[in-house]
Amino acid sequence: MGNEKFHDSNKRKDAEIASDISRNMIGAVGKPGGGFGRSRRMGPVVKPKNFKGTTSRLWKYFHEEQKLLMVIFIFIIINSIIGLTIPYLIGRSIDSMSIKNGYVDFKILRVILTALIIGYLIDSIIRYFQGFIMAGVSQRIVKKLRSALFSKLQKLPIVFFDLRANGEIMSRLTNDIENVSRTISQSTIQLMSGVIMIFGSFIMMLVLSPLLTAASLITIPLVFILTKVIAKKTKVLFKTQQEELGKLNGHIEETISGIEIIKAFNNENRVIEEFDEVNNRLCRVGTKAQICSKFLMPLMNVIKNIGFTAVAAVGGALAVREIITVGVIASFLTYSRQFSRPLNDLANTFNTLQSAVAGAERVFEILDEKQETEDMLKVKNLESPNGQVVFEKVFFGYRPEVNVLKNISFLAKEGTTTALVGPTGAGKTTIINLLTRFYDVSEGRILIDGTDIREYSRDSLRKSFGIVLQDTYLFSQTIRENIRYGRLEATDEEVEEAAKIANADFFIRRLPKGYDTLLSEGGNNLSQGQKQLLAIARAILSNPSILILDEATSSVDTRTEIRIQEAMKKLMKGRTSFIIAHRLSTIRDADTIMVIDKGEIVEKGNHEELIVKKGVYHDMYFSQFKENGLHKMA
Repeated sequence: MGNEKFHDSNKRKDAEIASDISRNMIGAVGKPGGGFGRSRRMGPVVKPKNFKGTTSRLWKYFHEEQKLLMVIFIFIIINSIIGLTIPYLIGRSIDSMSIKNGYVDFKILRVILTALIIGYLIDSIIRYFQGFIMAGVSQRIVKKLRSALFSKLQKLPIVFFDLRANGEIMSRLTNDIENVSRTISQSTIQLMSGVIMIFGSFIMMLVLSPLLTAASLITIPLVFILTKVIAKKTKVLFKTQQEELGKLNGHIEETISGIEIIKAFNNENRVIEEFDEVNNRLCRVGTKAQICSKFLMPLMNVIKNIGFTAVAAVGGALAVREIITVGVIASFLTYSRQFSRPLNDLANTFNTLQSAVAGAERVFEILDEKQETEDMLKVKNLESPNGQVVFEKVFFGYRPEVNVLKNISFLAKEGTTTALVGPTGAGKTTIINLLTRFYDVSEGRILIDGTDIREYSRDSLRKSFGIVLQDTYLFSQTIRENIRYGRLEATDEEVEEAAKIANADFFIRRLPKGYDTLLSEGGNNLSQGQKQLLAIARAILSNPSILILDEATSSVDTRTEIRIQEAMKKLMKGRTSFIIAHRLSTIRDADTIMVIDKGEIVEKGNHEELIVKKGVYHDMYFSQFKENGLHKMA
């Protein structure tokens, strides 16, 4: 198969279908509105899953990293033990210097200071290796998530892409996953160590002084209330921020892709205004989200200082009564800081988690999308097909109650050429989409060589087709690799031979680097005719049994059209071919011409038969003839 980006032809999807869908359709993911011509930009996404469910699902991606996560956990425990021991040693060092007696126990002081130095060194070394390991773990987890998402995109039906902007999909693959990556690498260790330090510090505080512990805990309810209120608000804001970012990406992608049209119609200012509108919305919601999340820390510091004041007041009173020592107060203040700081960190981490979960939800939404219909259990491969195609009473509708195609029946014998003509919106492209199984029929059957195409594997079925579209898509690779896309195992000699057959070799060799010339995105550094010739060369290389030509010469000049038609004749020789054409002069030699109107075959025959019949085709042909004649006279 030519492996063209065939669904791009949906941009010219039947007008009747598109208008009907945009008025009435309930989308595949439950959203009203839409249409299959990519017209439905910037719509709302599916309702997100709950925080707990998404977090639990995200945690499953940590499964294969269990051993390294266990090593990190051991490091965290060692660091926590050191962190809990240091305040105690500091208190003991203070008490070793008796203010009342003017005596300093240098022996104990030296031991404590040595222990403190060793503890700080071990802590630093462990933190380095801890960060080093966690960086690898987080990147591998995100790699799996990114791979799962990209693989899922390859398995989704065409309708999924018809209903969404490319930039919005790209935002989920880049921005949302990067959001998850940042949180995993930065917050996982902080979360685990924070929990251990909270419990460890609380136990040490109880050991040192239950009274001081009670005094320090008066601020805890305030912390939890504040965290809950702000976290609830930030979750909504961060979710909205990700949605608006996706819309902005979609607008940018659409604008860059259509920059020539924008300039041609002098719509630069309008596009800038639309961009400013989306950008301002993102700015407003982003500002609110950041202010709300940053607002937490100053408030937490106020509460923390209130707790320190309470500890200092009660500790001073106890020290005066010689119930506790100054060293105990010093240790307790450090423990109190270690107790409250993780609470602050956890509150801040929870805010970061809101952003990550918002991104993960959007990723999981795509992972949960219904894939393209699976092949039947016992499918067979379509190998070396003769190319006979039969449509038997085929009905199809994007919604069950509205049929777009009605009772389509025809036989295309092997090696013959069938042309599909008719007004825009008649259903021509839909017939081709059913033949290639981008959609499945609602009723009836489509057979190739006497077998229902649903009994063939999709891979083998689509490899049997060669497709040349009006809007040729080329990748940002060399010309050689773009032609080789039709058959990846082809040799350089086979690639060049295909180009010669397609009449493309002459212009390729005139380029600075010939076949190794690197193309820009979409092949924009080539003319439309040159791109079409490369598409034909790609189809020739794939050696298909069935050929589909969708308005392949409608966008080129007469001279280039002659070259393309010569290449197409070579390509069509001995193959079953389907041609969608508006320029009727290009399909006069077709074995069968079918006139499609409102989803039905209204006329069928060869050129001479249909002209003699003086029906719809006769009127269409002579209408174009007159227009061309007037054009020439002008």
